[in-house]
Amino acid sequence: MKPGIHPAYGPVVFRDRAANYAFLTRSTMTSDKTIEWEDGNTYPVVAVEISNVSHPFYTGTARVLDTAGRVERFERRYGRRGAN
Repeated sequence: MKPGIHPAYGPVVFRDRAANYAFLTRSTMTSDKTIEWEDGNTYPVVAVEISNVSHPFYTGTARVLDTAGRVERFERRYGRRGAN
């Protein structure tokens, strides 16, 4: 790797706003806000809207949309195309 062209890579806390959950990981993201973590160290904190804790796919609350029958329902309401 060439020196001086890559962003700094270090520990960052990501906080999920929807689930009020935070986790410590490494990233190139930075923030002016900081948080004191469980280990007593201070890390930059980045707020995210959704994570694996609040995402419907990972929590099992995802809804399956009924795609079967939509065309038939449309044709019943408005008639078939070219059926004049």
